[in-house]
Amino acid sequence: MHKARHNPLNAIAAHAALLTWTAIALFPVAVILINSFKTRKAIFREPLALPSPDSFSMIGYQTVMKQGDFFLYFQNSMIVTVVSLFLVLLFGAMAAFALSEYRFRGNTLMGLYLALGIMIPIRIGTVAILDLMVQTGLVNTLMALILVYTAQGLPLAVFILSEFMRQVSDDLKNAGRIDGLSEYRIFFRLVLPLVRPAMATVAVFNMIPIWNDLWFPLILAPGEATKTLTLGSQVFIGQFVTDWNAVLSALSLAILPVLVLYVIFSRQLIRGITSGAVK
Repeated sequence: MHKARHNPLNAIAAHAALLTWTAIALFPVAVILINSFKTRKAIFREPLALPSPDSFSMIGYQTVMKQGDFFLYFQNSMIVTVVSLFLVLLFGAMAAFALSEYRFRGNTLMGLYLALGIMIPIRIGTVAILDLMVQTGLVNTLMALILVYTAQGLPLAVFILSEFMRQVSDDLKNAGRIDGLSEYRIFFRLVLPLVRPAMATVAVFNMIPIWNDLWFPLILAPGEATKTLTLGSQVFIGQFVTDWNAVLSALSLAILPVLVLYVIFSRQLIRGITSGAVK
């Protein structure tokens, strides 16, 4: 049985499947990046070919920088994503700590209620959300997007973090209480450092949908001053003519921050995903 578990053929098959899946997942990204450095004719004539001296062109990036306010769109996306992630991690971790640490009436019911947020898409309530934002005067503000994304990410954050916090040693927390630490200090100084892999997992799972979202920016913040990067890229898509060089260049620039953040959090993400299997 030990030999079967370490069969080289099994390892080769597993790596082949993973490499195939990786190639399929990265193929659209590679096509976007490659074609962003081509002329319009080359994009349609040879979409899968690498840029050659004849087909290489930076016209798309030049158009993005000149037409539209790319840096404003990028700034708006960054503000919305960073603030939303901060609030999701903070409130999600605090709620998860309360559900996992304290036993009170309705504890299980509260956990099930939050779990419903994972199963029910928030877009179902778009009309109600828009009406609420109109009444509160938050339409065409970044705060509207931050509130929606925070509410969207909290159920998953509470679900993941509560499971990790239940694994934190009770002896460690009780020792902190004996030393006179308040519950807030136990939470911030003892518990949070031990669940950093789970925090990174929650951050990555929420970061990509927030950064790439087009639905809520289009509905809640379509104004020029509040457009996000995804919505701002639609400037180059017309009813009759589409500037594909600019569209692909804008999408390429939009991909870079996600890749950088993923590289930064990748080790913590892998630890968070695999820690449950190691125990």
